Amino acid sequence: MLQPHELRLASEILPFLRDPTTPIARDFIAQASLVRLPAGATIFAEGDECSAFAVLADGQVRVFKIGETGREITLYRFGRGESCILTTSCVLSQRNFPAIATVERDATAFIIDQATFRDWIDRYSPWRDYVFQLLSYRLATVMAIVDEIAFRRVDVRLAEFLLKHAQGDPPTISATHQQIATELGTSREVVSRILADFNDNGLIRSSRGQIIVRDSEGLRRYRGAAL
Repeated sequence: MLQPHELRLASEILPFLRDPTTPIARDFIAQASLVRLPAGATIFAEGDECSAFAVLADGQVRVFKIGETGREITLYRFGRGESCILTTSCVLSQRNFPAIATVERDATAFIIDQATFRDWIDRYSPWRDYVFQLLSYRLATVMAIVDEIAFRRVDVRLAEFLLKHAQGDPPTISATHQQIATELGTSREVVSRILADFNDNGLIRSSRGQIIVRDSEGLRRYRGAAL
């Protein structure tokens, strides 16, 4: 059973819980629990049974796949007020989890068991609306990833990645070639080759675990010319 301060936290991310006298709020208080998830923890491994549904109160979770060759591809991340659509699908269909979900930043989450989750879908329209809106939004995200990987050149996507993630003065990205490859859904060798080209063209300066953007406008022009 949730404590008053935990219900206040829940109502910040799920507005339909703000009136504690409503049936959904009363059930949420009685049946949800708040748990802590440390960074690095695996929430689900591929093939696990989805025994519960989680709504993040804070932190961040990454959902990804690993291919037969060992290459990883990030499907999506979710954070405060969000949940995992693959978990939703698995709970509704009673299938096993088809990917891996790990905690990237220390998180807390409201947990609801799968039987309760399905019961609330049937009985409470605010809960049903929340779940379906979540599915719609995240499906669009996944489709955008599929479109990028299938139809857009890796060098263009890499230029965009550098522009998006560079911070500071000079603009710097602290990431290995393998980490970048994982984010882009390609191989480390491909990333290393393209970064070497960018380096030769004076767009970046690359060292172990760090990339400095030397010419942001050049990256933007490169990206635009390659589209």
